[in-house]
This record gives sequence, structure tokens and C-alpha cells, in this order.
Amino acid sequence: MDFRLSVQQQELREAARSFARGELPEIARQCEETGEPPSHDLVKRYADLGFLGVNVPESLGGLGLGNIEALLILEEFARVSSAVAFPVFESSVGPVRAIEHFASESLKRKVVPAVCSGDLVVAIAMSEPEAGSALTDLKTKATLNGDKVIINGMKRWCSGGGHADGYVVYCRMSDDPGPRGIGAVYVEKDTPGVSFGPRENLMGFRGVPSSDIFFDNAEIPADNIVLPAGGFKKLMEAFDLERCGNATMALAQAAGALEQVLDYVQERIQFGKPIIEFQAVQLRLAEMQMKVDAARLLIHRAACNAEQGLPSILDSSVAKCFANEIAREVTGSAVQMMGAYGYAREFGMERRLRDAWGWGIAGGAIDIQKVNIAAAMVGRRFDQRR
Repeated sequence: MDFRLSVQQQELREAARSFARGELPEIARQCEETGEPPSHDLVKRYADLGFLGVNVPESLGGLGLGNIEALLILEEFARVSSAVAFPVFESSVGPVRAIEHFASESLKRKVVPAVCSGDLVVAIAMSEPEAGSALTDLKTKATLNGDKVIINGMKRWCSGGGHADGYVVYCRMSDDPGPRGIGAVYVEKDTPGVSFGPRENLMGFRGVPSSDIFFDNAEIPADNIVLPAGGFKKLMEAFDLERCGNATMALAQAAGALEQVLDYVQERIQFGKPIIEFQAVQLRLAEMQMKVDAARLLIHRAACNAEQGLPSILDSSVAKCFANEIAREVTGSAVQMMGAYGYAREFGMERRLRDAWGWGIAGGAIDIQKVNIAAAMVGRRFDQRR
């Protein structure tokens, strides 16, 4: 067991750090002010520099590296902001990986290389008004009709809704109850019968568009089925990797906050000396460092253990839950330590706090992760409906 990064991993991280810090802060500020995501040209630049599809096989247009490498790059981008990191997230740990693992060869070839080249953005559409944490209660229906699939229903809280070019849509594909009837299909944005609600105005995640999606007899080719009814377990296995990405996005808010506040406390003078000289500040900084390091280790454990496949639900849930919680704590401490400067939008710390809070809701709420952890510990699922 070696906790050191290889020379290649260090070089990759430094390349990502240099690009992100050198070229993305102003773009991140614009995303925050306007709510608009990074431009297509910028996403293409990510691809040209090798920052998309890092852990996707070379045969499908990726770099063919591992999950750790993908998460190292993601953390560096997300330290700048969630918005500028989101294309990296979607290409390496997002729903495109479900297509890579489970879809037909023709659908893989159509979608995955285009994501890695920056020509296509793919989002996930899971939640519904009555199916969030209770995901197996979803009602969006996909009916096979010859060589077509007809979809009716709606999705809510879709990150990328209205902006992404395609969506991996979880839907009910048979009359079997619960998870046995659930599969997923890939739906292109401009499919007739697909429409979008107004953009959500969220507390954070500005520059990561979100909206409802409506399906009114939307007709797609049967080849766009990612997994048929009964594929829910496999879909969630792929989603375990997305949990590692979510955890990394949360971690990055904490790590960025810690780095920023560490500079601040060495420059801020009160009572005639830098506030780093006060023991209370030293203790809080130490606590923040411990939390950030522990979260990163848990995330990397999950990703490393999954190099030959997908992360386990236990590893990914532990990593996500812990990273989500400490991100809120660390960014909150950073805001408090910076005082009015932390609370002012100009300095960016309050954005980190808002985004950190969101990652503990997105991708499976913190308490649901704890239920997953307990279930994995005892080896059985808990029926929340009884």
C-alpha cells in the first residue's frame, strides 16, 4: 500500500492545476455572475488538453488512465469552481460511464468518443417529483414499440437540463414493481416530444444549469436503450463512480477554502499581529486540514479499489457522505475565519459554502448515504416503506 502519487500522476495534477488556476478564475467568475455554463469552445479546449474522459479507454476516445487520475484533475478544476469543473465531471464519472459499461457497441461508439472530444455533453436524468431518495418510485415510462421506444413522463433536478446534448434517462420499462421494472435510455436533446422547464434558480451551482425535462411521446431508437428493465442494480453500480466524483467536487470546495483561508490568516492583522498567531485560529486550521486529508483518502480508496471495475456501494457511500459533511464544515469555518470578507461575494468564499452544501444533496443525500452504509455493513437492504 503506497499513498504516494506516481511521477505521472503528479505531472498530470500539476498540468491541471497550472491550467485551472492560470486560465479559469475569470471564467468561473463569469459563470457565477451570469449562471451560464462554460462555453463550447472552452470544453473543446479541455478535450484538446486531455482533461476529458481521462479514465475512458483509448479505444473510445479517452486517455485510458485510471479513476485516481480522473479525480486528481477533477479536484484541481473544482478548486476553482464547480461550474468550470462540471464538464470534467460529466466526462469521467458521469452518466457517460454507464453508456460505456452497459450500452450497445453502436451507442458507445456514437456517444462516448464525442464526449471525450468535447463535442457532446451528456447529463443524467433520475429524480422526479415523487422519486428522489425513493428513486425506485419513479414513474417516467418507456414502452418498446418495434424498433422504437416511446417515453412519457418528467424528470426534475437534472443538472445539465436544457443545456446538455443528451440524457441518460432512468425510466420504468416494464410493469414489474420497484427496481425490477427500471432501466435507462439515452435521449438526445432535440428529440421531438422532449421539452424543458425554466432554469432553476438554486442557492449554489451557478453555471451548472438545472431544469425539469418533459417527455410527451418522445420516440427514440431501440438501440438507445442503455439497460432494459431489471438493470437498476447495474445502473446504481455505475452511479457509485459518480458518487466518487460528487465527493471530489465537495472535497475541492473544502480544499480550496482551506488554501484560501490559510493565506488570509497570515496576512490579516488584528491586535497588532497576523491572526495566524492566535491559538484558536491554529486549532481550527488543523481541524480543517485533518478533515480534508481524510476525505481525500476515503475517495481515493474507493476509486483505487475499483480500478478493475466500479466502486463498491460501501466505499463510495462512505467517501461521499464524509466528503459532503466535511465540505460544509470546512467552508463554514473558512467563512467565519474571514469574517466580513468571507461573507462578501467579491472574495468567493461564500460561493464555496453554497456549492459545498449542494453536493450533500445532489447524487444522493447525506442521510441516504448513511442508510447505504448501514445496509452494506449488515449485508441487507432496509425497506423504508414498511
